[in-house]
Amino acid sequence: MDVYQDAVQYLQSEHVPVEVETAVLVEDVFHEEEEEEEVVMPSYLSSLQEESIDLPVTPTSCSSEEMLERRLLVLKGIVESEEVYLRELEVLLMPMKALRASAGTSQPVLSSQQVHTVFYQVPELRDMHQSFYSDLKARLNAHCHTDPASGEQRDMNHTDSELMVGEVFLKMVNQIGLYGGFIQNYEDAVEVVRKCTQSDPRFRTLAESMMLNNGADKSRTKYTFEALLYKPLDRVTKTTLVLRDLLKTTPAEHSDYVALQEALRLSRSFLSGVNESSQCKRDVMLSHGMRRQLMRDGFVVDGTDGERNLRHIFLYTDLLLCVRLKHTTRGKQDQYRFCWYLPLAGLKLHWSADQERPSDTHLRLHTIRSKMYLLRQQIRQQSRGSRGMSFVARTKKKLEQMDLMLLTYSPLYRLELHSPSGKSHTLLLSSLYELEEWREAIHKLSADNIETVPPDLLTLTSACVKLRMTQQPPLQISRAAVEDTESLCGTLRVAIHSARGLQQPARVYVCVEVDGCDFYDNETQTHSSVHSLNPYWDQELSFQVDGAQNLRLLCVSQSDRRDDTVLGKTTFKLESKSLHNGWRRQILQLGSLELTLSLKYSHHRLEPPSSTASPLPVFSVPIETVAQQDGVLVPHVVRCCVEEVESRGMDEVGIYRVSGTSSEINALKNAFNSSKKIQNLREAVTRLRSVDVNNVSGVLKLYFRELPEPLIPAELFHSLARMLDIQDKPSRLVSMLSLLQSCPVTNRHTFIYLMHHLQRVSEKEDVNKMSLMNLATVFGPSLLRPPVAGQGDDPAVNISQEVVVQVQVVFCYLQCNNLPEAQISVPHDTDAEDDETTHM
Repeated sequence: MDVYQDAVQYLQSEHVPVEVETAVLVEDVFHEEEEEEEVVMPSYLSSLQEESIDLPVTPTSCSSEEMLERRLLVLKGIVESEEVYLRELEVLLMPMKALRASAGTSQPVLSSQQVHTVFYQVPELRDMHQSFYSDLKARLNAHCHTDPASGEQRDMNHTDSELMVGEVFLKMVNQIGLYGGFIQNYEDAVEVVRKCTQSDPRFRTLAESMMLNNGADKSRTKYTFEALLYKPLDRVTKTTLVLRDLLKTTPAEHSDYVALQEALRLSRSFLSGVNESSQCKRDVMLSHGMRRQLMRDGFVVDGTDGERNLRHIFLYTDLLLCVRLKHTTRGKQDQYRFCWYLPLAGLKLHWSADQERPSDTHLRLHTIRSKMYLLRQQIRQQSRGSRGMSFVARTKKKLEQMDLMLLTYSPLYRLELHSPSGKSHTLLLSSLYELEEWREAIHKLSADNIETVPPDLLTLTSACVKLRMTQQPPLQISRAAVEDTESLCGTLRVAIHSARGLQQPARVYVCVEVDGCDFYDNETQTHSSVHSLNPYWDQELSFQVDGAQNLRLLCVSQSDRRDDTVLGKTTFKLESKSLHNGWRRQILQLGSLELTLSLKYSHHRLEPPSSTASPLPVFSVPIETVAQQDGVLVPHVVRCCVEEVESRGMDEVGIYRVSGTSSEINALKNAFNSSKKIQNLREAVTRLRSVDVNNVSGVLKLYFRELPEPLIPAELFHSLARMLDIQDKPSRLVSMLSLLQSCPVTNRHTFIYLMHHLQRVSEKEDVNKMSLMNLATVFGPSLLRPPVAGQGDDPAVNISQEVVVQVQVVFCYLQCNNLPEAQISVPHDTDAEDDETTHM
């Protein structure tokens, strides 16, 4: 069988010794007919994947002690599975007594014959499995628990060969014929349930709301009557798989081996007769009369167990199916191989973003992108030249392989899926927009928490080729290989201004994504806003784009205790003609939110992608450099600290005078220094908001203190000192404001921004005890310094004179009531004739 051969080939490729299974084990539960596409009775996979112990399909060389350890795990799993199955049978049988009693009344819910049909053989199956469960659990407990003779506790992983369970399984399999009557009666029972569900409201209420307690966690799951009625059908197919697992982990010399072999033979013999009857479950209707339908499919990266594999995901009305595409020779139809599935009933979703890629992954992605860029250039040159079509085709094939590698290793977003059965899987996606679409679709279908009929997984897997709506992985490079005059190639700048429409205050950030080729980073985010009803950012983001046609935006509410929540999302069509003539202001509708932004596009020849592995620091760097890389006039670190102090530090006694914790301040400094990507800046801001406000004020003071050049240039020191001698206060202020205009634009606006903030702090002097003079004393030495001795014609000043000038200059600016307004971001004004507001 293909699955077995695939497993053997994989293990051999990894240099793992492989022992070929005996004829008994190589034989599959059902033989696949080579000439038939459809395999009957494949639903054993559903039970196996959901509840059996995860052991290798192909046995590898291991000691008897290791096999016995695995055997003990398998037996514990069987006991737990039997316990769940017995609870399901009890829930199914719960209404039987009441229905029988009502059958003798004048208004029966079901007739006596209908009650007999619906519950035929179910009590007997319950008694058989209760006996099996009790015997098996008793032997397992006796093996694992205290030895009365010695009084010592045995190790739960005790691996001696004393545990004998073969006769218990053989006894159960000898009674498996009870399932024969149940299976023959199954279609009639389902027909009665469906008919009475439609015709009798009393039975419909019962059939659609049968509750099962989930054991220790005390949660409850809602089942339909038909889903519970299917459980024995599913269970009988599971018996063979359980015996296979147990036999694989039982050494040949073990006393149980022969008995388990006989039990497996009897089970397979019975199951071969069930094969023909399995067709009855294929048309089982789901709850509320729905049939299983494909709702969505697409390619994602499966990150389960820490490995990355490109997989095709199919979302049905009641389950999520993961398969892998098996490549076939030319001219043959594609095939899929089953990987895993999760029922949607009770499925829990959790999403997050990886904080940062490892350095080796950064290097790998940079190498892939560089190769893709060169291959793309070759294709463009070859399409204009006289090279043969075969050469172009080979180049495109290499490009496609690189794109597949990029698609596998680039995703940062994680969507975790947790099933009530304990199974969990992780999907990795490169786009938050795509992740949100999957999350919304899955959440909508799983909200009702009603278990539906388990699937026929091999039939469902084989039907994927016909049902799929997505034929190939999203290789953006393939679509962009065709020259398109409407797509963008150059630099796209996006300035995110503000949003309105929040129902309650929140910390919000905006995620921006562009399509096109993946040579460059095509996703970035703003920092988080302050806690507000009307968030604003005035933050400029820049993209290198090649073949971009669409811009995708998401507004996300940040939470410290749960998943971030997407408040709204939209897609905006990029048109190169309308973006060429300067900045274009847009107002986009993202759900209930209105987002204001500006766009600007510059067409130019793109350079090869550059590595972004080395961080760009924030501290101890010229302020013009930091502001330029932030795309603003006032650096983000200054704005974030000021906003945080004004949010929760205005009433703090001694704010800016009281020192913070040195270790916390240095940790925040390192966080900002490593924020080479916007997402890291958001993480730095999140950390900033979780520390004591005196640490926040300490970060702001440290930033100005560590500037290579002071905020007020050193060459202005002596001019400002002379202005302090002007006796007329209004004249002195006019002169000092005039001199301020000679400062570099970033320095000037940052200084004015800080002065306005400190004036607001001093307005709370009655509470925080910080007057204008106190604040000038704190900040003066950091904002203004004299030139280095020996530079210029002005005389040197001693330390006492220096401090007096520093404090008095800042104090004079703080006393000014007509300070100009600070400009926080680079202007994004549109021309009057080109002004445009787009509502979407």
